[in-house]
Amino acid sequence: MDMLTLIQVLDSTVRMATPLLLACLAGLFSERAGIFDIGLEGKMLMAAFFSAAVAAITGNVWLGLLSGIAASLALSGLHGLASITFRGNQLISGVALNFLASGLTVLIAQSWFQQGGRTPSLTETARFNGVELPFAIGPTEAAEAGRPLSQLIAEANVVQQVWSELISGHSILVYVSLLAVPLTWWVLFRTRFGLRLRAVGENPAAVDTAGISVVRLRFAAIAICGLLCGIAGAYLATGLQAGFVKEMTSGRGYIALAALIFAKWRPWHALSACLLFGLLQALALRFQSVQLGGVTLPVQLMDALPYILTVVILAGFVGKAIPPRAGGEPYVKER
Repeated sequence: MDMLTLIQVLDSTVRMATPLLLACLAGLFSERAGIFDIGLEGKMLMAAFFSAAVAAITGNVWLGLLSGIAASLALSGLHGLASITFRGNQLISGVALNFLASGLTVLIAQSWFQQGGRTPSLTETARFNGVELPFAIGPTEAAEAGRPLSQLIAEANVVQQVWSELISGHSILVYVSLLAVPLTWWVLFRTRFGLRLRAVGENPAAVDTAGISVVRLRFAAIAICGLLCGIAGAYLATGLQAGFVKEMTSGRGYIALAALIFAKWRPWHALSACLLFGLLQALALRFQSVQLGGVTLPVQLMDALPYILTVVILAGFVGKAIPPRAGGEPYVKER
């Protein structure tokens, strides 16, 4: 593998890891507050559909993003109502959201667009395009030189290739997801809100005794979770792809949960875990035919690598991960 190919694989890694990272951080806020959220998949799927649908109708990608976030927040509200207000089983509530999103997105898409449960392909103005950073070799330079962009990058030095191919050219939501990691760390570990949020996930009775509303903090956590899942779903439909298709999340919500467990509920570790999953997805896309010991590995095996790692992590083979002590348990105030 030459240097340019490696850089291109890492570039795909960042793109593939972006929705996983946003969903993983979403689950981090929720579970740190004691609310287990299996419904990350459903929130991403619902956000992906509404962002693509509204962007296709209006031609405005920002309206699509806001619509996706609103749809995800609506599902978060349902989850909070079921698991916090009515003290229902959090896992069952999350699974119900996934089923609801899976069926509802296809039903509405077919009703609105009559294209077999998908939205029309998005135009340039209806999706997030790559941001060309200063001094990077991009489409503008290729047009001015009258040569293919790939040829210009191949002839550049390594530093220019890294800057142009790996760092520049991503959509704005990719940079937002990367900035969300230090922001999440700061909010959780350097603010009063973060301290209280983590305390709610460990000992809600102590927080309640201090006169702080456990219900309000947990609803705030799932609202942040809905916001991040909305951005993740919108990126899938309007950044990574150009429209919505049935079940386009492809289990990314569950992979994000596995990455969260692998990261032991820490933001910087979550970034590393999601990049690992993104790398496996990038390798599966880049190398469809891999030979090992003279035997060609089937394409399906390469595609299954992220899911195999998910099963390995959830089976506990990467070490014991201890969740927040009050996670998954509804809080009943003592009278």
